[in-house]
This record gives sequence, structure tokens and C-alpha cells, in this order.
Amino acid sequence: MKKIRFTLALHWQILIALVAGGLFGYYLTSTTAYTNWMGEVFLRGLNMIIVPLILCSIITGVASVGSSGSLGRLGLKTMGYYLLSTLIAILTGFILVSSIKPGTGAELGFRVPVEDISVASDSFGTTLIKIVPSNIFESLVQGHMLSIIFFAIIFGYFLTRINEKPRIMLMDFLNAALDVIMKITMFIIKFTPLGVFSITAKVIAQQIEMGNNISEVISRLGLYFITVLAGLLIHGLLTLPLMVKILGRANPIRHFRNMATPILTAFSTSSSNATLPVSMQAVETQNGVSNKIASFTLPLGATINMNGTALYECVAVMFIAQAYGIELTIAQQMVVVFTALLAAIGSAGIPMAGLVMMAVVLKAVGLPLEGIGLVLAVDRILDMFRTVINVYSDTCGAVIIAKSEGEFLSV
Repeated sequence: MKKIRFTLALHWQILIALVAGGLFGYYLTSTTAYTNWMGEVFLRGLNMIIVPLILCSIITGVASVGSSGSLGRLGLKTMGYYLLSTLIAILTGFILVSSIKPGTGAELGFRVPVEDISVASDSFGTTLIKIVPSNIFESLVQGHMLSIIFFAIIFGYFLTRINEKPRIMLMDFLNAALDVIMKITMFIIKFTPLGVFSITAKVIAQQIEMGNNISEVISRLGLYFITVLAGLLIHGLLTLPLMVKILGRANPIRHFRNMATPILTAFSTSSSNATLPVSMQAVETQNGVSNKIASFTLPLGATINMNGTALYECVAVMFIAQAYGIELTIAQQMVVVFTALLAAIGSAGIPMAGLVMMAVVLKAVGLPLEGIGLVLAVDRILDMFRTVINVYSDTCGAVIIAKSEGEFLSV
């Protein structure tokens, strides 16, 4: 008699784990201490492969692009898409927060203490200079993504300029290394449901232990919460699908369905970098995007393409100004928009990095940094939603650019 094997798709496993983890954290708060290790090990596993994945994938991707003309064209398209999508996201948030005015009459007494939030002292120009690493090994150890990406692009470009024999040998080595890293990635991805269960339970338990009754917090900051969420939903369910349809001439519904696993992973981990291995695997295997395009656009996107974060920063800063009764001039409002754009590019793909970048935007228009305390109570919840938009935008960009390069995709 033949055995019947029941298999459940990974995204359904993750969804079940997400709900189960939430319930576990809410009703069995004290016992989450015994399950936290699973989320910690899962995130450490993903973080373990991020640097070698970015390094090998970008070098091989750039080397396979070939000529400087092709690389320049691909780079311009990628940066053009990232700037356009981020600017649209910021303007969406700006229009909503200016129309709804969630900060007017907000309860200033309801404030969470702000700790370890300092304004980045580096100017935008200094940030650009620091993209060039003084010591690549130091950048690799400390995970300075922009420096690693810069080195990988330069290495990949000049790899095509050396003699054929060493070039083939190096390319074979790097392609083999990338294959091994992707095998490790697939192995780690199998444990995503356990990691998601643990992380979700921990987040919910932490909110309860801090005395934040989630329903009370959301009700007090309800209008602000709804404004940010509405902006993210408009961008994720309307703007990005339209860009996929119009610019990429692809099926946005099929693409969204194919990205279920990266979306749920992004929601639970709140980290673009941690989701990167999952996104690359899904974009290549589900959508049929070539490794050449995926390995160039997605690591770059995980570092500098922060649609959700930029929208959130714009809404939060305008909300803080409204709550303090500070009327921003048109010029100051434009500063908010463009500083949010630059801050999003410099924002690291790690949880809570948006708070540090928000401090930069607040300082740019002379608003009190204490205002961050007003929005901190719901920041961790909104962080999950905005990371989804960050990651989903990256995958949309990969599809649009692949289509513009004449690739035949399954979407």
C-alpha cells in the first residue's frame, strides 16, 4: 500500500507559525523565555550567510553583465526605480498625513522613554565618502553593506578585465561558492516557521511585559497608526502593482502570490537583510529572474531601497510637528520629504534603524527629538509592516528591471 504524504506549502507553514506565535506570546508570556532561542538561532543563521551571499552574488552578477555600458545601464535603471518608488511612497505618506492630521489633539502625555537614539553625526556627503572602504576586511567583519557592495561591484567589473585563464578560474570558484551559499540558504529557510513562531511570540511578550496593552496603545495612537498603515497599504497594493504592470509589463497578482514566503519572513523578522536570502531564492525560482539581475538588484535594494521606512518617517515627523502644534512652512515640508528620501537610502536594513534616521529628519527641520517618544509605543508593530513594503518593493524592482532587459519571466 502506497503511503500518502501530506505537504503544506512553506508560506502556509509560516502563516500558521505567525498566528500561533502571537497567541503563544499573548497567553503564555512567561514561557516565551524557553522558545526565544529558536528565533535567535534562526536569525543568526540568516545573518551568517548575508555577507558571503552579497559578496559572491554581486561579483558574479556584475562579472556576467560584462561591458561597462551594460553595467552602467543596469545601475541607472536600478537606482532610477529605487528613487522613483521611494519618492512616490514619501509623497503618499505626506498627502495622507497632511489630509488626516493625526497629530492634531494627540495626547502628549502618552510617551515612551527614548533610549539609545542618537542623531547620526555624518552628513550625506560623508556617508557617500564612507561607501569607499578603507579596509575591506573591516567592512566585511562589521557588516558595512554599502562598502561591501561598492567593493563587490568594483571587483566584479575588473574581473572581466583580466586574462582569460585566471578570470575563468575565479569565476568558477565564485559561482561554486554562490551555489554552496544558496544550498545553505535553502537549508536555513526550512526552519523559517520555527524562527517565525519564536520571534513573534517574543515581540508580543515584550510588549506585554513593558506594560503596553497592545489594543490600548493602538487606540490612543489610533489615527497615527491608521495613517501609516493606510499609506503602506496604498503603496503596497496599488502603487507597486501598477509599476509592475506598467513598467514591467508583468502580472502583479501572480508576482504577489509568488512572493508570499519573503513577505511573511519580512513581516516576522522586521529585517530586509535577514529576508534577502529568501527573496533571492523566490525571485529566481518562482519568477524566473536571472541570477545576473537578482544578484545585482536585490542586495542593493535591501540596503538602500526603503519605501516603507521613508513613508513611515515622513508621516511620523509630520505627526510629531502636529502634536506639538508646530506649523511647518512649505519649505520645511519639502525638507522633510527630501531628507526622508536621503535618510531612507542611508538606513541600514536592520530592525529599528528607522528610529535613528527619523532623528536625522527631525533635526533637519528643528523639531524636538523627544517627539520620537510619542510614536515609539507602536513603532515595533509598524516596523513589521514597513519591512514588508521594503522587501516587496525590492522584488518588484527585480521583475521590472529583468523585463526591461528582455528576460522572459513566469509572471
